Amino acid sequence: MADQRSFADLVAEGAAEPVEGWDFSWFEGRATEERPSWGYARMMSARLATARAALDIQTGGGEVLAWALSQAPRPPPVLAATESWPPNLAIAAVRLGPLGGRVVGAADDEGLPFAAGVFDLVVSRHPVDTVWPEVARVLRPGGHYFSQQIGAGTNRELTDFMMGPQPVNPARDPRRATAAAEAAGLVVTDLREQALRTVFNDVGAVVYFLRKVLWTVPGFTVEGYLAPLRRMHDQIQAEGPFVAHAQRFLIEARKP
Repeated sequence: MADQRSFADLVAEGAAEPVEGWDFSWFEGRATEERPSWGYARMMSARLATARAALDIQTGGGEVLAWALSQAPRPPPVLAATESWPPNLAIAAVRLGPLGGRVVGAADDEGLPFAAGVFDLVVSRHPVDTVWPEVARVLRPGGHYFSQQIGAGTNRELTDFMMGPQPVNPARDPRRATAAAEAAGLVVTDLREQALRTVFNDVGAVVYFLRKVLWTVPGFTVEGYLAPLRRMHDQIQAEGPFVAHAQRFLIEARKP
């Protein structure tokens, strides 16, 4: 059932909520997204259990890594994570420090601040960029990269509603990721794709989502997109929740 509060109240609520970290619990009852069938965090936990040295690239607030560690019988003896956004960096340091994790700042699209051949496991959930030569460099021979990534055209229904029809950026095509991994000297051992139903029950949830998941509508502000937000509110009130589809792919690669 659509939220009957006013457009202004819903938008204000979505605009006021802090966006640090990757905790999406605020959306409970207001928006849902299907989970990929493979269970990335569970699979990560199994890999962490046998790793000697592990790195989580673009860890956000460390939420996914912390959960995966909690499910593993033991943490890797060496554990590190990178993050580029200062607010998330601070949150991740507090969350992962007690678990033995060292969190360091690193830009998403540049080199990794580690020596070559340090890690036997590198993981990354929803990286903004994957610098494949750097992933290959820090992996030990026989080491693995394991990642869940955002696919091309993710939530394009929402993007198009807010911005008008947009071309799909092919940069996030999983076949491109495979080619880039192989060009860096890695061997892709697993590749899976899935489209996931994403449902928004009110415009406040849309506002919060667009503030948090910045690439959906680049440069989004409430003031700049007030007209399509109003149309979104009216449509939800008249027709029910707005539905989009997130694209995800799982990729695992080994360094020979």
